[in-house]
Amino acid sequence: MPSNEKEINNNLFDQLTIVERLEKAFNENTFEKESEIIKAEINRKLYQKPPLTETDK
Repeated sequence: MPSNEKEINNNLFDQLTIVERLEKAFNENTFEKESEIIKAEINRKLYQKPPLTETDK
C-alpha cells in the first residue's frame, strides 16, 4: 500500500500512462501486442529484486 501522497500520485500517474498507451494501441489496432508488453512490464516491477520499497525490519 502507498504510504504517502507522493507514492499515491506515482501510482495514479502509472495507471494513467497505461490507459493512454492502451487507447493509442486500440486506435492503431496493436492492442493485443501492447497489452502483452504492459503485462510484462508490470510483472517485472512486481517481482524485481530488491523490491521497489524497503520493508521495515
